[in-house]
Amino acid sequence: MSRSAHPAGPRHADVLPEGHYTAPATDLNELDAKVWSRTVTRDENGALTVGGIEVARLAEEFGTPAYFLDESDFRARCRAWADAFGQDADVFYAGKAFLSRAVVRWLKEEGLNLDVCSGGELATALAAGMPAERIAFHGNNKTVAEIERAVEAGVGRIVLDSFQEIVRVAHTAQRFGKRQRVQIRVTVGVEAHTHEFIATAHEDQKFGIALADGQAAEAVRRALTLDGLELIGIHSHIGSQIFDMAGFEVSARRVVQLLAEVRDEHGVELPEIDLGGGLGIAYTSEDDPREPHEIAKALGDIVTRECESAGLRTPRISVEPGRAIVGPTALTLYEVGTIKPLEGLRTYVSVDGGMSDNIRTALYDAEYSVALVSRSSDAEPMLVRVVGKHCESGDIVVKDAFLPSDLAPGDLIAVPATGAYCRSMASNYNHALRPPVVAVRDGEARVIVRRETEEDLLRLDVG
Repeated sequence: MSRSAHPAGPRHADVLPEGHYTAPATDLNELDAKVWSRTVTRDENGALTVGGIEVARLAEEFGTPAYFLDESDFRARCRAWADAFGQDADVFYAGKAFLSRAVVRWLKEEGLNLDVCSGGELATALAAGMPAERIAFHGNNKTVAEIERAVEAGVGRIVLDSFQEIVRVAHTAQRFGKRQRVQIRVTVGVEAHTHEFIATAHEDQKFGIALADGQAAEAVRRALTLDGLELIGIHSHIGSQIFDMAGFEVSARRVVQLLAEVRDEHGVELPEIDLGGGLGIAYTSEDDPREPHEIAKALGDIVTRECESAGLRTPRISVEPGRAIVGPTALTLYEVGTIKPLEGLRTYVSVDGGMSDNIRTALYDAEYSVALVSRSSDAEPMLVRVVGKHCESGDIVVKDAFLPSDLAPGDLIAVPATGAYCRSMASNYNHALRPPVVAVRDGEARVIVRRETEEDLLRLDVG
């Protein structure tokens, strides 16, 4: 691998508007433990290791770009969430963040439940042996075929997202001679402090049934009258990548108010409340996520306080961490291809992946960290933009970061905290081949989702 020095690019951090970059560390070989999985270290040569394996060896065996998932860290985070909420609550891993048969098996072994939101996710869950009663099925427009499969399989709950769905699920359950457990998803009018496209509880969006105009109360009325349904609770989700618990407090208060209205009108105290997921992780050193035990205590206190005020028994709480579990456990490994200094601006570092393996920067203006991981360097830092190889100017992986000024083609760089939504949202744009997901643990590595091949692409092209 090349170690030749590259001419230093511009280092003029002061040309960027204030707040658009993080000042470089005094030692670019230092790693911020917050943004890397728990087994990541540097060896005596400055090379990164994950799961006890040096990244150069991983690159040689599995190629780049590739996602490397720290299995020990994933399992530890599952246990931390399960322990934090205990026996009196339910933790559903949000499969949309990243799902594979291996992940389903890990969830099952570590005692977590699973939330799915498509027929494909449900098929993966069932194929990997997740008991159907530990599966929740989400989605704002479930097809009749998806509902039929979920009901027939015996999923533990279906989250109803519209009036049409209330009827569809009820009729399907009756046809199968079942009484399907359901929750009603409500929009509570809370806009989380997050990107517009991932804030999901204000009224002007596609998810849920609004509280504000009485629609949610009417949905409860209808669900309670249908023989095919067993209404077990109310569901809300206020957004993603959230650090502030204030939004959850307002959401819980409004959901509990609905529970009180249901009791007063129907004489029924619904036994469950699902507060969704959306808890944030550290993508950069500036992010400060909460630990599971802090989240569990905060949510438990909020719900208990609101229920006591309303004279209700405290319902069983459910949460749906996805990103908070898998996000920090993976990194994406790239090889540097070209390096292009732009005088007075920054240096563009092109890698062998891009928006096809991480669309989040282009889609959400997401922030990421990056590091040189195949060696150490004492060179001065330079301001860089890490970009991909696709035919889009918006093909950006890391907008602004600092890498050593002797960075050269052939070097390996890694982007941490890519476990959530990167492989799940990956595409074949420009006919790119989607990267593999490789689980690493205790010095061993194994592919859990293989790299696509040209044969895979051509197999679908039947014209």
